Amino acid sequence: MKRYGRGAAVFMVIVLATVLLSGCATFENFKEAFIDKPQEDTTTVTIGVYEPMTGADSDGGKLETEGIELANEVYPNVDGKMVELVYADNSSDIYAAETAIRELISKEPDVILGSYGSVYSLIAGDYINEAKIPTIAITNTNPLVTANNEYYFRVCYVDSDQGDLLARYVLEHKGETTAGIMIPEGNDAAMELATAFSDRMKAETGNEDAIPLYEQYEAGAEDFTSQLEAVRASGVRSVLLTGSVNDCANIVREADEMGLGVQFLGDTSWSEKKFKRLAGSSATAENAAFVNFFVSDNASNEEARVFLEAYHEKHGENSTPEDSVALGYDAYVVAVRAIEEAGEGASGKEIRDAMEEQGQFQGASGLITFNNTGDPIKTAFIGSWDGNQVVSVYTLDPT
Repeated sequence: MKRYGRGAAVFMVIVLATVLLSGCATFENFKEAFIDKPQEDTTTVTIGVYEPMTGADSDGGKLETEGIELANEVYPNVDGKMVELVYADNSSDIYAAETAIRELISKEPDVILGSYGSVYSLIAGDYINEAKIPTIAITNTNPLVTANNEYYFRVCYVDSDQGDLLARYVLEHKGETTAGIMIPEGNDAAMELATAFSDRMKAETGNEDAIPLYEQYEAGAEDFTSQLEAVRASGVRSVLLTGSVNDCANIVREADEMGLGVQFLGDTSWSEKKFKRLAGSSATAENAAFVNFFVSDNASNEEARVFLEAYHEKHGENSTPEDSVALGYDAYVVAVRAIEEAGEGASGKEIRDAMEEQGQFQGASGLITFNNTGDPIKTAFIGSWDGNQVVSVYTLDPT
């Protein structure tokens, strides 16, 4: 042992002499590498942002990211630690998505937020579950995202929930006992929404004929006259309309031009400015109502007011946030509250348990409680377009 110690000392003298002869810069490098051993940075909390920042779905990804970043500005710390956002662009591509989520997981974030587009979240699901990193989807409505994955949560309603909510609007607010359905051919998500709508209408009325109109249309068609004439002949006053924003906006506009006088009912995508632009002057409360997660004129809690104040400070007092931005904000708020509740140095499982067990999270879109599948139990709004902004028509509390 004595001989080994003397040899080591001689070696260190030689190394130091070499370093001193080669200049100060080299000595500083040596000092940093061998003497001042870097300590692991425990002064930050890391939240991963898994979104399509480029490609066909980038508009949706940017809206969610805008909400996340706004919340990060409002709440930059958790228990005195800075929150660092780490980004992974899945490029709106199913192959790139797999690479992106693996690279993001390698950075060991405490929580992951995203992705816009259910398919990218489905690709990420197994990796997230294996890594045990709690993850929050923002606008994913596909129920499979959270199904059988205890680490995936979401802050929006699933497709079937939206169908149920729209049926409640027809029954409770409009006082109607029948309604029609228009659905694109071969669209599973649209079918799920329509089935939930139909089931609620029939169950509440006790009438198996509560849906006297069921019309299918070809996605991307330019003319919907035959289906709309069937709507006219049926005599219904409300029609659930599912499909792409483009198709739905075109159908609403064509029905208005035909003078049908029917209110079409749609999902959250109708709150997008794209729907308003395509439907034009036909996007009115008389012609279209839709599920919405956030309505500026119904900011019912303190977090909603904080969100609006921060948004208006960046975009002007007359600006109106899209609900994707509000939901992105909420996902971040839920994440930092869960990290805070789990405590310093908490594992992914402990943070995940805090999300599930903490109870109600106050978000811009209302109070959020997660059920045993990671889906939210929360208030929803039925909205409509009034000029260039979405306003609240009816509020639906959880049943």
